[in-house]
Amino acid sequence: MGSRAAAYAKRYLYETMSSPSSTLEVTPNIDTLRDHLRYYYGRHLKKSSDLTEKACCTVETQQRHADILALIPDAVKDRHYGCGCPIPNDDLTGITVLDLGSGAGVDAFITAHKVGPSGFVHGIDMTDEQLAVANDHANEVARSFGFPARNTAFHKDFIEVADSIPDNSVDLVISDCVINLSPRKDLVFQTIQRVLSEGGEFYISDIAADREVPDSIRQDSDMIAECLGGAMYEHAWFDTMKDAGFTDPRVFSRRVVQTEAKGEPITFSSLTVRAFKFGSALDRRCEDYGQAAVYKGNSPDDSARFVFDDHHIFEAHRPTAVCRNTARMISETRLGQYFEVTPAVKHFGLFPCGPEPVGGESAQPCC
Repeated sequence: MGSRAAAYAKRYLYETMSSPSSTLEVTPNIDTLRDHLRYYYGRHLKKSSDLTEKACCTVETQQRHADILALIPDAVKDRHYGCGCPIPNDDLTGITVLDLGSGAGVDAFITAHKVGPSGFVHGIDMTDEQLAVANDHANEVARSFGFPARNTAFHKDFIEVADSIPDNSVDLVISDCVINLSPRKDLVFQTIQRVLSEGGEFYISDIAADREVPDSIRQDSDMIAECLGGAMYEHAWFDTMKDAGFTDPRVFSRRVVQTEAKGEPITFSSLTVRAFKFGSALDRRCEDYGQAAVYKGNSPDDSARFVFDDHHIFEAHRPTAVCRNTARMISETRLGQYFEVTPAVKHFGLFPCGPEPVGGESAQPCC
C-alpha cells in the first residue's frame, strides 16, 4: 500500500467508523473512541497498577528481559501496559523493527537493545503523553545501552495506516495488547502486510475471546480501554489475519486472563501469535512433503531447543518431521540461520500439524 492507498485507507477508516450504517455501529465513532483512549492512556493511567481489569499483565516481559529493563528509566517502565511479551527470543541483531502502539517505549527500547546499534526500531502511537515519555528518554536509554547514538524513532501515527513507515521496509512488526483497541483490525493487518519486507514477520501479543463479545462489554468505552471490549472472537481474529495475506498464523503461547466480564461468562485469553510475509503463498493447509528440520543449537536464547510455536519445539540436532509451511517459515526467513531443512520429496497428503488439546484451562492472573 503506497501513500495514496494509505491516505484512502485513513479516509475509509474514518468514514466507516462514523457512518451509522457501519457494521461496527455499536462501537463509539472513531473520533470519540480515539479521544477516550488518548485520555485513558495519556492522563488517566499513570502506572500499570491503575488498570482495573486483568487483561494487562507485563510479568512475562519483566521475567524474560530483567537485565535490559534495569537499564531503562522508571518513568518509562511505570507506563508499560501489555498482555504478553511480543519480542522473539532469537538473535535480532541488525534488523529493522516496527512497534505498533509503542506507548512510552518499553518494548521498543528492549527490542532496540536486541537489534543493537546496527539495527533500528520505529514506534508509532497516537497519544502525545506516551510519545513524550518515549522521546524524552530515548537518548538516555541509548547511552545506558552503550550505543553511540539512539537507534529508535517514535512517530505520532495510527496503527491502521502507519503513514510514517514506507512499504517493504520492516523486518519485524511487534505489538503488545494494542491491536484490540483498533476499530479496524483488518486495516491494521493490511498495513502490517504492506510495511513488512518479504520473509518478514509479525510477532504480537493481544487479547482474544472464546466467543463474540457481547454488546454490554463491546460498547463500554472503559472496557475497550482495558483491552476487553475491543477483543475479537479468536477464530474471527485469525480469519482477519488470513484475509490480509498471512495464510498460516501460529500461536506461540496463550494464557487465560479472565473468564467473566460484567456478569457475562466469556473467556479472554492473551495470545502471542507469529506469521510471515511470503511472495509466493503458503499452502492453505499443513501439507506433508516428506520434509524434516534439524535445529542446529545455535540460538543465543536456548542451545538445547528452539520453541517455534505451541506445537513445534525443536530439540537440538534431532530431525523433526515438518509440514511444507513450517519448512518454509524456518528456512526462508531470518530463522533459516538456525535450521537445516530437507527439500520436498513428494506430496503425502495432509500433515498432522496442530497443538495438543488444552484441557482444564482456568484464569490465572499473573499480577
